[in-house]
Amino acid sequence: MTQERYTFPHRHLLGIEPLEPRDIQMILDQAQAFEEVCDRPEIKIVPALRKRLVVNLFFENSTRTRNSFEIAEKRLSAEIINFYPDSSSLSKGETLIDTAMNLQAMRPDLIVMRHSAAGAPVMLAQHITKASIVNAGDGAREHPTQALLDAYTLRKHFGRLEGLKVAIVGDIRNSRVVRSNLWLLTKMGAHVTLVGPPTLLPRELQATWPGIHCTNDFDAIIPEMDAIMMLRCQFERGTGAYIPGQGEYVRYYQLNAARMRRAKPEAVVLHPGPMNRGVEITSEVADGPNSVILDQVTNGVPVRMAVLYLLNNAAMEA
Repeated sequence: MTQERYTFPHRHLLGIEPLEPRDIQMILDQAQAFEEVCDRPEIKIVPALRKRLVVNLFFENSTRTRNSFEIAEKRLSAEIINFYPDSSSLSKGETLIDTAMNLQAMRPDLIVMRHSAAGAPVMLAQHITKASIVNAGDGAREHPTQALLDAYTLRKHFGRLEGLKVAIVGDIRNSRVVRSNLWLLTKMGAHVTLVGPPTLLPRELQATWPGIHCTNDFDAIIPEMDAIMMLRCQFERGTGAYIPGQGEYVRYYQLNAARMRRAKPEAVVLHPGPMNRGVEITSEVADGPNSVILDQVTNGVPVRMAVLYLLNNAAMEA
């Protein structure tokens, strides 16, 4: 009896929430295939998106995500347009919807969008009828490709996601990375603990993800964890108003060498970046033997290649 062929069913990647576990598995498996392309000694490109036009629409500053997407697009042989809002008609008062409609008139095949407003990529997808939309981070809502590369990094290191104990520590309130990781890790059978001061740890998250554990005691949970993901304090989003002071935050929630000595020897440390060295994490830990932070950056390219490739195939088969 032949097994029914499963094709990726989504035209857009607006968040992790709509994905089924087998969709996530498909992305991670495809990323593994593309990692072999990235690791080639010479020709690191494939013609999968040849003659396909990708627009990178970034309304927020980005280093890792934007460059990772652009490298992924080039390795898939896509044609690329980088959109710069400051030099566009948005600076003259053009609305985002008008910008979207004008972009559609140029017939792009995929649009990668980062925006400070939660739901902006969803709105774009409602007005763009031809192109596939990839959410590269929207406000504090979701950052799906970050969660996918985090999962890929964990799966590559441990060989599995199911059953892993993962702590996510820090500025939970303002983090879009947290929300995408909560959707993904719980769907894939990992056990998630959120850690932070009471003011940065909204308890209502447990209503959406009832299986997660929340605690203010970082030291108590360290010995149990397989992975510890540290989050940046997002002072630009007002985090400073929720903590008594940086010194107290460092005292209770910084991942330093002393705390790492209490972790499992095989435990890994992740960080979505950019890091505030000396605040949520010390350089000794960030650059230490348990850190997979640079692995996350490396893995972002094949993961984003996989997302673009699968969305393009889904659109062409629709």
